[in-house]
Amino acid sequence: MALEILELHHHGVCMHPSLTEPMREFYEGVLGLSSDAGRPRIPGIPGHFMDVPGDTQIHLLGKEGPSMYAQGPGRDPVDTHVALAVADVAGAERELLRLKVDYWKQSSVAAPQLMQLFFRDPAGNLIELHQASHCRCKRSDRERAA
Repeated sequence: MALEILELHHHGVCMHPSLTEPMREFYEGVLGLSSDAGRPRIPGIPGHFMDVPGDTQIHLLGKEGPSMYAQGPGRDPVDTHVALAVADVAGAERELLRLKVDYWKQSSVAAPQLMQLFFRDPAGNLIELHQASHCRCKRSDRERAA
């Protein structure tokens, strides 16, 4: 049995911290996206969460070298990644164990109550799994909570 992915939540784009403001300006001015004003402050990680039509986000994440959240070489949740939602993150973890996928888990740097699972695909791309409806990625969830 494979993991059951419910939706794409965000795509995290890593850059040098000095580029986070020019990137926000580009994503707003050229792509017409708006910045999520409620993005939590993430110590050591400047950036912006850009709302994309279709209820997803692009996370602009500034860092230089490994972040303070890295759990060793190749295990930095602030690297460029794609984040996918699952219905049950504990069940997804059990499935990763069963499939013998090398992964690590940690609390979200943006929302400590959110447990995340990280692993790499065969090409080395970083994938994040987290529980659906437990993050700021979906504008519709934020609007319902307000």
